[in-house]
Amino acid sequence: MDKYKINKSRLSDRILEAMELALEQHDAEIAEILNRALDLSMTRNTGGGEFIERRDYPKIIEDAITHLKQLQGKK
Repeated sequence: MDKYKINKSRLSDRILEAMELALEQHDAEIAEILNRALDLSMTRNTGGGEFIERRDYPKIIEDAITHLKQLQGKK
């Protein structure tokens, strides 16, 4: 979790920190819930009904999602 300095002023950063803790504790169920909350917090107030996200997630978030998929037994 301490691999990257996390900006704790944004909701998404705090959710990511909690998700990483859940992953460290091998709690896939809570990590999945936090992953959904992270996605919502990062995409709220963007675009309209046909909005398509074109930005990539930062590496720290991609790493957490990869870890979650491994914990769930997915590739």
